[in-house]
Amino acid sequence: MSRYAAPLGDRPSSGHDTAPAPHGKHIGRATSRGVVLGAAVVLLAGVGAPADAAAEPVVSGATVNSGRDVIVGTTHNVVFPVTVNGPADPGLSFVDVDLKGPHGGFYTTDAFCESATACTTVFTINAHPAPGSDDPVDLANANAGTWAVDALAETSDGDSVFAPGIGSFRLKRAAQLTVNASPEPVAKGARITVTGKLVRANWDTYRYAGYAGQSVKLQFRPKDSSTYTTVVAVKTSSTGTLRTTVKAAKDGYWRWNFAGTTTTGPAKATGDYVDVRP
Repeated sequence: MSRYAAPLGDRPSSGHDTAPAPHGKHIGRATSRGVVLGAAVVLLAGVGAPADAAAEPVVSGATVNSGRDVIVGTTHNVVFPVTVNGPADPGLSFVDVDLKGPHGGFYTTDAFCESATACTTVFTINAHPAPGSDDPVDLANANAGTWAVDALAETSDGDSVFAPGIGSFRLKRAAQLTVNASPEPVAKGARITVTGKLVRANWDTYRYAGYAGQSVKLQFRPKDSSTYTTVVAVKTSSTGTLRTTVKAAKDGYWRWNFAGTTTTGPAKATGDYVDVRP
């Protein structure tokens, strides 16, 4: 089964002695508020391999979550695939993946290969307690950001190599946006007030909380168009609220659009329709 990752100095240089783990199963945490997830991007060259090895284990590349950030909220599991590819000679048979995150996040899991050139697995992470579980997943806000990937790989001919720092990805806190444009309807040329609020997942409390000091774009889409255009950028208040006034020129939809940060995912509000009358 999946296992707790020992410190690097205590890890064996090759081999593995555990049975395959169910994909996405939570494995222990290295800190009191650790993180679980499984993902790997590997590019391996021979490190410490025997001099008489027939071939060095080499991984040509991998795809983690289709190249997108891993974004986690507070209520639902997030499941994403990882595919690791390598040459047929010597061919990969096993990859043990370690993940190192900010503020001590450290986890490990195994990827068993379905062929000599591809190793695909699915991982599950979450940021909400698991009632009744003796090992609940417990993300902390400090764990958001860039994660590094280490790997211990084995080839079909029995060689193995440990490669630290061979990849990275971003683990982000989910964000949400609301919008309200009023009055509705409104006379052409009159001003409307557009309000809203930007919140993001708080992994310490398992709730969403206001995101202060962030630049958010107010955008407009005419009734008969499918394209939004930015009208103005507004910064959120200390509680994450947004407010501005604009002139009503035509029927259409108003929304807020947040691009995201290095620790927080993007968010777009559903457009609020305003009927503009002559």
